[in-house]
Amino acid sequence: MNVTVEVLSPIKKKLSLEIPAETVDAELDKAYKKIAKTAEIKGFRKGKVPRKILEQNYGPRAQYDAAGPLINNSLYKALLDNEIEAVSQPEVVNSGVVEAGKPFTYEAEVEVRPELTVKDYTGLELEKEKFVFDETVVDQQLEQMANSRMQLEVTSRKKAREGDTVIIDFEGFIDDSPFDNGAATDFELSLGSNSFIPGFEDQIVGMKRDQEKDITVTFPEGYGAKELAGKPAVFKVKVKEIKEKVVPKIDDNLAKELDAENLAELKERIKENTIEQGTQQADGQLQENLMNALIEKNEFDVPEGMVTNQLHHLKDSFTQRLKAQGMSLEMLGMNEETFATTYRDMAVQQVKGELILDAIAAQENMTVEDSEVEAKMEEYAANSEIPLDQVKKYFENQSALAGLKGQLLQERVTKFLLDNAKITEVEPKKEEIDSDNEES
Repeated sequence: MNVTVEVLSPIKKKLSLEIPAETVDAELDKAYKKIAKTAEIKGFRKGKVPRKILEQNYGPRAQYDAAGPLINNSLYKALLDNEIEAVSQPEVVNSGVVEAGKPFTYEAEVEVRPELTVKDYTGLELEKEKFVFDETVVDQQLEQMANSRMQLEVTSRKKAREGDTVIIDFEGFIDDSPFDNGAATDFELSLGSNSFIPGFEDQIVGMKRDQEKDITVTFPEGYGAKELAGKPAVFKVKVKEIKEKVVPKIDDNLAKELDAENLAELKERIKENTIEQGTQQADGQLQENLMNALIEKNEFDVPEGMVTNQLHHLKDSFTQRLKAQGMSLEMLGMNEETFATTYRDMAVQQVKGELILDAIAAQENMTVEDSEVEAKMEEYAANSEIPLDQVKKYFENQSALAGLKGQLLQERVTKFLLDNAKITEVEPKKEEIDSDNEES
């Protein structure tokens, strides 16, 4: 097999392959033998059709059937022999015809990682925003914790008000006649939820327990049930119970429900968590500033296949987080196409960052020791409370192990870059502080 490699760009190569005639003939023989088993030609039994007759009747099919194995068996061998690491599926761009007694030729293009020599990666001038702890965050989080434990309790108040939950019986009438699905018993309705026809809940506000009342409303023009849309209706309503939201007091009892000894301990825990998260966020922003500076100083193209793979990774991660919250991409008005459009720039930056860090590791002759891998596995086991032997078994998978080593190497390179950078601490922007507090 003859193979010629042409460099089309720093991220793409073209392979021109010529497969010997004897290999082509062997593959054609296999194709015709397979066809002969099922070929139905008048005057011949299955499996007994002469080769020449098969060629006359099934020639194009045999050529097509032989082309696949010829390409698959030769292309990946050519990549290995020429030490070409494809980052996406190779694409056949030009193919000859499979003919008996003749060599078969074709061309394929393949994306590869760019061979980078990173410049100006030491002495980078970076800004790091100081993390400023705001005591009000503790009170805000305590309020959120208390509100999350809110319960509905029967109120001693006589009248319902907005925010209450009422238990009602109701029956609806149009032109003095009841309509389908217009009645319910012991229905729980939160006043202010706007879950009923406009105006319905407003007229229940102020009603007393056991009070009966006729409520007049008009169905919206775009109402789902067309037979009701735009029509006036009267609902006979009886309020049977009134419940109000009761939020627990922020005290030692609440703290104990949250696995703290007392309120003081809970406040300290919130403070520590807030400081840890804020510090991690500041460190993360510093690393992002670092990568942006490196990318700005080192311009290069990235393989589309790597960008696509990174987008798949981002989407899978994002989808899992949404799923944990009972949501989906569709609920956010997104699909695969809109997700890819929205997050493409992020994926490109992440791929560039990965390539730059790997290149610096090579330039600085950095490697990962087995002891570091072992320590990371022990850390995973401790944090996840999974037995160490199970963690090690997982990383027996070569792909998983390579990913772990890659992560450790990139962490080492990042530390090296930050240790050799000129970092200036700056005051955080006020709007960002406010935003962080709201998020917390």
